[in-house]
Amino acid sequence: MNRAYLLLAGLHMALIFWFSAQPGESVGIPPPWDKLVHAGVYGLLGYLLVQGTGRPFFAWSLSVLYGLSDEVHQLFVPGRVFDLGDWLADAGGAGGVVLAWGLLSRRRVRLRR
Repeated sequence: MNRAYLLLAGLHMALIFWFSAQPGESVGIPPPWDKLVHAGVYGLLGYLLVQGTGRPFFAWSLSVLYGLSDEVHQLFVPGRVFDLGDWLADAGGAGGVVLAWGLLSRRRVRLRR
């Protein structure tokens, strides 16, 4: 377990929460680009979590659940809504990065042999 990466993941999650708490329709990123931003933000979260824990499925699951909680949180923020597309972009971004991390980790292990 790498505590530095887990600390960074926690800070990243706090930043996501802060942006989600801003009232209004969006934080200024027009569709469809907002989905790419969601994928990138949650890809980074997935990376920080998998580096911190070394457990890809756990890192992806936590990222997806945090994305879901973020969308639910936005139901209580004036001018914000739950957007299934945003949540799917979150899950896809985290999943892509965590999957790539897993594949590269296996390759590194094979190359060391």
